[in-house]
Formats: sequence, structure tokens, C-alpha cells
Amino acid sequence: MPEQKTKPTEQSVENFLSNITDEQTRDDCFAIAKLMKKVTGSAPRMWGPSIVGFGKYHYKYDSGHEGDACLTGFSPRKQNITLYVMPGFTQHPDLLKNLGKHKAGKGCLYIKKLEDINEDVLRKLIEHSVDFLKKKYPGK
Repeated sequence: MPEQKTKPTEQSVENFLSNITDEQTRDDCFAIAKLMKKVTGSAPRMWGPSIVGFGKYHYKYDSGHEGDACLTGFSPRKQNITLYVMPGFTQHPDLLKNLGKHKAGKGCLYIKKLEDINEDVLRKLIEHSVDFLKKKYPGK
């Protein structure tokens, strides 16, 4: 089985976030980190070179593929801030409707600025995501 590409590193989250050149994005990322830390109770950790992750779970698919992933996380990208909130959003259309300006992918939310969204709704989405993953993949 190939080695997992996205895994925890020893890179400093503080240094990574401090090096974001756009001030608005940098401030937003620090605020998102604070929110995710509060929801998960876990300190932030770098996963690969550009994902700030919180907590960890071990997954194993029916195919036999398995690995570790962060419970939730985010990554500042050139076009937007990508928030990793599993298991997708079909279960919470009411929350998405009230989230504010965003785009949604299979397990990601894309936002330009934190001020464009309702942070209480974001917190609820993160809480639902973390709860779902903890139930689906209970730790040993």
C-alpha cells in the first residue's frame, strides 16, 4: 500500500500562519484555528506542508485502504480558505443555507473571508463533523 501523503509534521503552525502574506487571510486563519481548537479540544498541528489540522482519527474503508486524518482542519489557498469539514453537507442543508457566502465541495467548504459567513453556523458545522467522525471511527 502506498504511503499516505498527508500526515502530521513537526512544522510550526504559528510560523506557517504568521507567514501568510495577506493580512485579512492571516487574521481569519488565526481565528479559524482558535475556533477549531475550541470545538475539538485539540491543539493545531500541521498535516503536510499546508493543512492546519485538529485531532486525529483512523479510518479503514471496505476496500482495505486505511490511514489517519485530522478530525477537522483548514488550509489557506490562493483563491480561498479551504475548510475540511466531513462528511459533506447533504445532512445539514439548513445550516449551509444560513452560513453565508461560501462554496461547498464533497468534504470542503471554501470561503474568501471569515466576515462573509456566520461564525456560529460554522461552529455548528464543525461540531457536527467532528461528532460524526468520532462515531464513525471510534478510537481504540
